[in-house]
Amino acid sequence: MGAGRSLRWCGLVGLLLFAPLAEAAQAVPARPNILVILADDLGYADLGFQGCKDIPTPNLDGLARRGVRCTSGYVSHPFCSPTRAGLITGRYQQRFGHENNPQWNPDDTISGLPLAQATLPTVLKSAGYTTGCVGKWHLGAHPQFHPNRRGFDEYFGMLGGGHVYLPEANGSAEYQIPMDRNGVSEPLKGYLTTVLGQEGAAFVTRHQGHPWFLYLAFNAPHAPLQVTDKQLDRVKTIEDETRRRYAGLVVGMDDAVGEVLAALRASGQDESTLVFFMSDNGGPTSVTHSDNSPLRGAKGQTYEGGVRVPYVVSWPGHIPEGKDFDSPVFSLDVFATAAAIAGVRDSEKPALDGVNILPWLSGEAVPPPDRLLFWRASGGDQFAVREGKWKLVGTKADGVQLFDLETDLGEAKDLAAAQPQVFERLKAAYDAWNKDNIAPIFKSPPGAKPKAAKKAAKK
Repeated sequence: MGAGRSLRWCGLVGLLLFAPLAEAAQAVPARPNILVILADDLGYADLGFQGCKDIPTPNLDGLARRGVRCTSGYVSHPFCSPTRAGLITGRYQQRFGHENNPQWNPDDTISGLPLAQATLPTVLKSAGYTTGCVGKWHLGAHPQFHPNRRGFDEYFGMLGGGHVYLPEANGSAEYQIPMDRNGVSEPLKGYLTTVLGQEGAAFVTRHQGHPWFLYLAFNAPHAPLQVTDKQLDRVKTIEDETRRRYAGLVVGMDDAVGEVLAALRASGQDESTLVFFMSDNGGPTSVTHSDNSPLRGAKGQTYEGGVRVPYVVSWPGHIPEGKDFDSPVFSLDVFATAAAIAGVRDSEKPALDGVNILPWLSGEAVPPPDRLLFWRASGGDQFAVREGKWKLVGTKADGVQLFDLETDLGEAKDLAAAQPQVFERLKAAYDAWNKDNIAPIFKSPPGAKPKAAKKAAKK
């Protein structure tokens, strides 16, 4: 065979051998998709993978089995909007004054995520990602704060702090505003949680083959406790009516998450998608009868029950499956992790307070034992610091206390007097961190900011 024919033959064989690989390369993005799923007011112990026995959550349990359950997962604030501001900026929200819930007022140009703050969708969009947001926004009602102006190519959801679940249901004015699709109002057509799941599934299917970022923020299981008969029937063994209705909301959210995960599998994107799941804060136990066991406290408090949440990271084939990871991880880590796997250069990132946790989860690196996490709420009326097993908690009602979370997860025994050096070190660390913060730039509307109980309940 002549040299020319030989080369042509080798080329033909090469094409035949590598064509399937080329097609696969086109079908699977070189950079992974990123899906962030956020629950609203979910109790720490109200999912199967967290030990719950009375609420079936097979889809979220399956997500945990295919990923890493972060047993010391935290959010950066004990209630709604500030947590979301920290999540989407990767920075402590106290650094830019977003420490309260914004009022629903489309004329208010102050109550919202400050425009100077870079957002995760903006950074990922500059890296070539298609960006979408489905669900609860709660980062400002004025048009300048709209998701489409903060880095999202596509948006569908409710712009305020919540919404009725059924089109015919009653609620406050803010909870009855129309849904918003890319700046255009449209009525709610169906059960809210189901609709959000359908929108999320449609997004991941529509954008297969190109790297995307989706922020899927459910309103469930936040009040109002509006559920369908089918949802109630699945939790009918729960005798407490309030908890039964809350459980129905959790079931509905699990179904919606299942629809999105099914869309990933059907489109062949499950192994090319990094998924985060967490709640925005702990459960408001007195309102919804959610369960934060074995933690102390609830939504609105800097005790564990207010800031420690169910937290799962899943990326099949890239990080372990069915693993528990106990070192502290933060909601602020989402930004840094997503930016790292998207290939964003350090020069293109804002100053971040989170870190890329994938090397820790995969076992490539060991997390530092002295990592410091901070919390401040109500302008400093409540605060907390965690370092290793130690946690310092300050409240007006209880003073400043020190707990050993390794032996006292329920924060029942104050060790401030027994461990004065640890106490002083963590208090000094908090004071140093707090020097870089500013006062809240807007107030929560009346009745919208959870108030800590005079004495936090001890589980």
